[in-house]
Amino acid sequence: MDIRPILTTLRRHKTAAALIVFEVALTCAIICNAVFLIQSRITRMNSPSGMVENELVRVGVRGINEHGDNEALTRSDLALLRSLPGVKSVSTANQVRYGDSSWNSGINLTRDQKIPNASVSTYLGDAQFVKTLGLKLVAGRDFNADEMISYAKLREPGANVAVPSAIITRALADKLYPGQDPVGKVFYSWGDEPTRVIGVVEHLLRPNDWIKPGMGEFSVIFPIEMGYDAGIYLLRVDPSQREQVLKSAGEALVKNGPVRILSERNARVEDMADKFYQTDRSMIWLLSAVCIALLIVTALGIVGLASFWVQQRTRQIGVRRALGATRGQILRYFQTENFLLTSIGIVLGMAMAFAINLALMKYYELPRLPALYLPLGALCLWALGQVAVYGPAKRAAMVPPALATRSA
Repeated sequence: MDIRPILTTLRRHKTAAALIVFEVALTCAIICNAVFLIQSRITRMNSPSGMVENELVRVGVRGINEHGDNEALTRSDLALLRSLPGVKSVSTANQVRYGDSSWNSGINLTRDQKIPNASVSTYLGDAQFVKTLGLKLVAGRDFNADEMISYAKLREPGANVAVPSAIITRALADKLYPGQDPVGKVFYSWGDEPTRVIGVVEHLLRPNDWIKPGMGEFSVIFPIEMGYDAGIYLLRVDPSQREQVLKSAGEALVKNGPVRILSERNARVEDMADKFYQTDRSMIWLLSAVCIALLIVTALGIVGLASFWVQQRTRQIGVRRALGATRGQILRYFQTENFLLTSIGIVLGMAMAFAINLALMKYYELPRLPALYLPLGALCLWALGQVAVYGPAKRAAMVPPALATRSA
């Protein structure tokens, strides 16, 4: 089809054409970035934590002006919790995924290097930590009881206690030792002495992984026993008895240490996850609504403008029909016209999409927009334009030549 008549017509309606181009460009720019953000949030929500979330509960207590033997009381707490009905295993820890505490440190592969190879989340757990969380060991072994170190000793003034072993995640192993067997390798993170990797778990997310892409699974577990005063208790229980265990565990701990109070953040880990991702779900719904609204407004704008142009060009359509133009040719005329306008808008929208993404990267540390989203957005808007213009174009094609000519 010769597009020169279409271009000539568009030049006579510059304002209306510019409005459609701008509307398509704005929709393209916003939707590409919005869909990317939605996909990022969905990916984050679906990332495996590595834990058996439906079997875990978090319990914590704090002392009130107590200066007794916290280590002995912690051991007594653990024995008491393990005796409760429905409890499979219990572990002490410094933090848990979805919690409000995040311990982080850098990891070096050599003793004196200035810039760390990776920033990691530091989990401190006892010999039951891996079992309690249900972490899957994919290489090496779990901690032995004789490898445990008391956190209280690490906090003593002038203490220089080495931590000789650790378990890391597979993502961190791939980062530190690409293409190598990580078991037996060493790194430096706790003091001046090297720490040896004895095991690798498949997954263990950071408490808060909304950081640079690819770093959400950079976690390391050290064999350090936390006291109740500095850590929390994690209980792996029968899923059907979580509420009962949570209640009975709290009551038992208070009775075991009368000068203590329960933490207000005791909860099922599954409920913690639900609360943790509430913002992500809200963002997904909000951005989805924005995308749908933009697509509807753009479609209505195309329909409205096409209907207006059909009405204004009735005589032109009649002349073309009288000269032998078929209904199919009239239909294709308006579809081609819409395709040209949409294409110009898409090109401008792609440039705007990259500009918006650069701003998001700069101010919110979001990742770069993958190039794949641009052609997908273009296809979506081309299809939308063709569907929206089809009705007015079909009405134009159905106008009888004689009636169109008389209406001039």
